[in-house]
Amino acid sequence: MSKEFAIGSRVRVVALPPYVKTAEPMPMLRPPDVICLGEEGIVLNRRPGGYWGIRFTKGAFLLDSQYIEPVETTSESSVSQNGDEKL
Repeated sequence: MSKEFAIGSRVRVVALPPYVKTAEPMPMLRPPDVICLGEEGIVLNRRPGGYWGIRFTKGAFLLDSQYIEPVETTSESSVSQNGDEKL
C-alpha cells in the first residue's frame, strides 16, 4: 500500500532510488546524487504509478512513495512528557 501525502506538505528522502526522474513535461533520468538522503522537499502533485512530484533545492523530481516520509511539523508530537518517543 502506498503512502499518501497532502499537496504542499513537506517530505524527507529516506532512501535513494537507483535513479531519479525529473518532473518536467519531457522527463529525463538523472543519477540519484542530485538529491541527498535526508533532504526535504515540498509535494507538488500526485502522478500515476505511485509517484509524487516533489520540489527540492536542485529541481523538481518524481519519487515513489517508498523513498519519502512526511516531515513532522512540531517536535512535541514525537516526544511525550517524560521524554519517551511515541510510536
